[in-house]
Amino acid sequence: MHASLRLPALVGGIAVLAALPFWTSDLYQLHLAALIGAYWVLVSGLNLVVGYAGQLSIGHVGLLAVGAYAFAILAGSLGWNPELAMLACGALGGFAGALLGLPSLRLPGFYFAMATMAFALIVAEMTLAHGDLTGGGTGLSVPFFSAPFDTPWGQYWLVLIVGILVSWLTWNVASRMWGRALIAVRDSEVAAASLGIGIFRLKLTVFIFSGVTAGVAGALFASLQSYITPDTFVFEMGLFFFVCIIIGGRGSIIGPFVGVVILTALPELVAPLAKLGHFFYGLTLLLVVLLVPDGIGRLLERIISFGRHNAQESFAIEPDLPRLSRALDGKAGVP
Repeated sequence: MHASLRLPALVGGIAVLAALPFWTSDLYQLHLAALIGAYWVLVSGLNLVVGYAGQLSIGHVGLLAVGAYAFAILAGSLGWNPELAMLACGALGGFAGALLGLPSLRLPGFYFAMATMAFALIVAEMTLAHGDLTGGGTGLSVPFFSAPFDTPWGQYWLVLIVGILVSWLTWNVASRMWGRALIAVRDSEVAAASLGIGIFRLKLTVFIFSGVTAGVAGALFASLQSYITPDTFVFEMGLFFFVCIIIGGRGSIIGPFVGVVILTALPELVAPLAKLGHFFYGLTLLLVVLLVPDGIGRLLERIISFGRHNAQESFAIEPDLPRLSRALDGKAGVP
């Protein structure tokens, strides 16, 4: 998209999203849109780890659970202000990300993926083991945010505000030197190290950032669900976040968002697909890997570029051959 059109398109897109509660009366669809936003808050941070840095993290559902249970305990059991509790969940998610990333980010890809999966399993077992705090297998009820975010419309707008803020942060990281350094690490750690990039520090920083977004996403997700149990945070959810990035397209901002929308909304809106959720995810992943390995987001970018190229061709300027001939003859000043 042309640079001059980006800002109006961005403002228009945000205006359309903000107006969604006014042109839909279906509370379930509004809840689904808010759920997509909560997932996106996590995936936007995870995209820096998976899509840009190339780290195979499949255990972010553990960080999501940390944020969700922390919000339920702080805002519910301890009576904290919900907005303050959400910020605390982000800090706790970042701390948990640091605890996980410090010993595991030096591991090669497969072993790092196993470490993140083990972390998710440990979090699930700890929620069961500390039943006096987390409710054990019966779970915990989760309070709403305070007014004006205590209605379905208010929840949606809160998720939208947080989603826009996180998207702006991740876009700034991805489009500047940090993003280029992450791509260099993803493509060749040896080449990146030869350029003076601190590989471990860079990976740890973006992993902590993804932990913060996962903690905040956990607070939003728990409030939307209103009740959480250990069964809410199954391992398949961690794979779901990972697949959203792969299907949407690594190394872009808009691609994983498209992946979140498709994988969250389509099975819910098309009833037969809801019963075949895992089959649908697997089939979609297989088709994308075979047909569009760069992801759906990259495919959309190519379609837009192709349309712009054709538009430029349709408005091609014909050369003024007589004037060019006069210029070559030394008569350029003659009209």
